[in-house]
Amino acid sequence: MAAGDLLGNVSIVLVHTKTPANIGAVARGMMNMGLSRLVLVRPPRDPEGEAEKLAAGAEAVIRNAARFETLRDAVADHQLVIGTSRQKGRLRKNVHTPRETAEQVVPLLAKNRVAIVFGREVNGLDRADLALCQEIVAIPSDERFPSLNLSHAFLLIAYELFVAARSTTPAPSPALAAAGELEGFFGHLQGLLQETGFLDREHPDRIMLTLRQLFGRARLDARDVSILRGILTQLQKSFQLRKPGGGSDQA
Repeated sequence: MAAGDLLGNVSIVLVHTKTPANIGAVARGMMNMGLSRLVLVRPPRDPEGEAEKLAAGAEAVIRNAARFETLRDAVADHQLVIGTSRQKGRLRKNVHTPRETAEQVVPLLAKNRVAIVFGREVNGLDRADLALCQEIVAIPSDERFPSLNLSHAFLLIAYELFVAARSTTPAPSPALAAAGELEGFFGHLQGLLQETGFLDREHPDRIMLTLRQLFGRARLDARDVSILRGILTQLQKSFQLRKPGGGSDQA
């Protein structure tokens, strides 16, 4: 596949962007770097058409953008979801630089759709949205002034994707499970772990984040997810039978 065809499988996802101007600036940068698929989650109202004014020739990117109310819905049909975050967090392990991300992502694009997710200008992605991301891309910057403008952060990542796509020779790549399938698996896993008492029903997030990262590093395909869910279903049946009154002692 040509570089442009590969990059056609990259979605740039902007979550709850504060100003339409930043959407326009990102759209223009997308055209510069051969990207065309823009996804907007809870975008701001733009009665004056500010986004298209800032797009300066890339208005079609905005007009063709898909719009969603939740990130979960926006990335459900993507096979790899990568969040952007300045705060790495001590529990985060799947964190890469833009160059590392591009080098790992581009070989997957022949068979997989990848979402790169950007949060609000001030606070970035919240914890719930980050939980939906299998990996994180973090841009190294000077500790004295580490915060980057949304469009600037996007362009640094987009440039690395563009360069990697032009220099990568397409090779066979695995077809990964879609994010929607993964979320079904994680919901199934969390329910079973809460039922068995392994997870605190009120505060399951920390352990679940670790488990999400563990399986995220494995880059599961659809068959992997099917097998894992089959195991969970069998364990649930076994657990139910062993509960008082569950019938394990019946003849």
